[in-house]
Amino acid sequence: MAALLPLLVLLGVPGSRAQYPLDDRGGLGRLFDGIGGVSGGGATSRLLVNYPEPYRAQILDYLFKPNFGASLHILKVEIGGDAQTTDGTEPSHMHYPDDQNYFRGYEWWLMKEAKKRNPNITLIGLPWAFPGWIGYGRNWPYDFPDVTAYYVVSWIMGAKQYHDLDIDYVGIWNERSFDVKYIKVLRHTLDRLGLANVGIIAADGQWEIADDMVVDPYLNESVQVIGAHYPGTRTVPDALLTGKKLWASEDYSTFNDEVGGGCWARILNQNYVNGNMTSTISWNLVASYYEELPFGREGLMTAKEPWSGNYVVSSPIWITAHTTQFTRPGWFYLRTVGHLEKGGSYVALTDGRGNLTVIIETMSHNSSICIRPPLPAFNVSAQNATFHLEGSFHGVKSLQVWHSQLDLNSTKPTLFRNLPPVKVNGGSFTVELGADEIYTLTTITTGQKGSYPDPPLSQPFPLKYQDDFNVRNPPFSEAPNFADQSGVFEYFTNTSDPGDHVFTLRQVLTQRPITWVSDAEQAISVIGDFKWSNVTITCDIYIETPDTGGVFIAARVNQGGSPARLARGVFFWVFADGTYEVTGDLLGKIVLSKGLSGVRARRWHTLTLHTDGLYACGLLNGNPLWKNVIMLGPLHGWAAIGTHSFQFAQFDNFVIEAKGNP
Repeated sequence: MAALLPLLVLLGVPGSRAQYPLDDRGGLGRLFDGIGGVSGGGATSRLLVNYPEPYRAQILDYLFKPNFGASLHILKVEIGGDAQTTDGTEPSHMHYPDDQNYFRGYEWWLMKEAKKRNPNITLIGLPWAFPGWIGYGRNWPYDFPDVTAYYVVSWIMGAKQYHDLDIDYVGIWNERSFDVKYIKVLRHTLDRLGLANVGIIAADGQWEIADDMVVDPYLNESVQVIGAHYPGTRTVPDALLTGKKLWASEDYSTFNDEVGGGCWARILNQNYVNGNMTSTISWNLVASYYEELPFGREGLMTAKEPWSGNYVVSSPIWITAHTTQFTRPGWFYLRTVGHLEKGGSYVALTDGRGNLTVIIETMSHNSSICIRPPLPAFNVSAQNATFHLEGSFHGVKSLQVWHSQLDLNSTKPTLFRNLPPVKVNGGSFTVELGADEIYTLTTITTGQKGSYPDPPLSQPFPLKYQDDFNVRNPPFSEAPNFADQSGVFEYFTNTSDPGDHVFTLRQVLTQRPITWVSDAEQAISVIGDFKWSNVTITCDIYIETPDTGGVFIAARVNQGGSPARLARGVFFWVFADGTYEVTGDLLGKIVLSKGLSGVRARRWHTLTLHTDGLYACGLLNGNPLWKNVIMLGPLHGWAAIGTHSFQFAQFDNFVIEAKGNP
């Protein structure tokens, strides 16, 4: 029965060669749902969209193209909610109740690119945050479940209407409390609007929802998948009792070096061996954000330099391929899966038509939860493992072999190497296993290690950078390389200005969103090289809110991500009441200088901020406004623009000139 724990079989005794049956005569295990990656949880694909071709297409091929690289079966994206959700904010399709725009952000584009490469890919949407109007001013999305359900379902319907994308599953609220009434309302809304085929994943936290599902038949009927985050390869009895699909709906989250690759290999097998989980989804898909933001380089691969075109295909890509290139969603696990006698694990899957794929891992580092630094090592030693093919597999004569070895002391690991086929004699074959290895043995012959010529060499962010926001190619709503950390900055066409400021960048939020973390009250977007120290930043600014409006430009900004409100640096503020301030922090508590500026709302002004050593100076419309202010904060950091609160403001003709690293 599918709900039973997998059968762990170990017939070896001390001093003998361990024997492991692979057999379908007693029935099959659970249905395999695929391996995937998350784009979201805070703008983790932010820089990918800016990559020039052909490098952008190459990165996408490594992620999604079948039988080439990671060959992912699942793409899970954030339903943007206008709030900080780890490494940045992603814009909502509905900033306000009367505002609908299904072209904001890059997740639509990414889903279409994934679908172009793999038409069968499973698409999932999940909110991390919500626009403020949904809660009517309260930081809670469940008080008005009909409104929240309408908002989420509109995203699903917009995906189909505007992008011809069929969303397969939708989540509730990432890693936050679930609400039983809301889940039922969402299920009812989906069904009523002809979206009964869209499954609900709940609750993208731990397993607690299973306790409610086993005593609430309607809730159990409303949920199609129980999704847990970082489950440590373990499930709970109540989750099994529900009879539902069990997924590690977010997992991995570690540095994508060889230790991270080993972590990924271990959980891909043991999430099923230990926990009956039939899908594992990596956070995150691709580390395409400034590395100094939280959890830098924790994607399956790294693509953080659109200005150079450089990217890095990391070991987790090829670890993924060991499973994804030789299985498909809709295959079944065998019941005969388990642990190896001297460390490691094995799983086996079949399509039910005679094909068989066996994945063996002997990873020595603890990855019950993938974290950095790794926990103490497991005791894994060299071993010979003999597998016996029984049932419908008894007639198999040979198996294709793919091998990786993650030598943690080597800079050149063996990754996804095709070895000569192994002969099956009398229904048996033996594999010699060392530590930190992964083998795939399969009847499938279509796998390959895809490759492209080496990408361009890594280069730092250009020392001189400018954007007048006139060229909008690709036409995403965000300007290239700006990484919003609070608030949302979008391209804007200013039809009321026939002069030099028709095309601008505008901060568009006027209400605090329903946050996922403790967002700043200010809006801020960072850009550039975190190592910059001595820079000159110039930007035209336009305050739209009389009396209370205010904007800033900043240098040496040292903090983004979920604690962006704690950012330090040097911030040059001007306000609609005609004053200015220079502060050492985003919150404006460390005041370094202040006075009158003469700035007014609804007029264009030019701000210039210059930092050199310990001193900073500021110009307004080309004239000195303040100078020789001693900076008390960081010695280096990003450049930034922002607003004093959630308010409309525009920016144009942004220029950075840096003097190099300190």
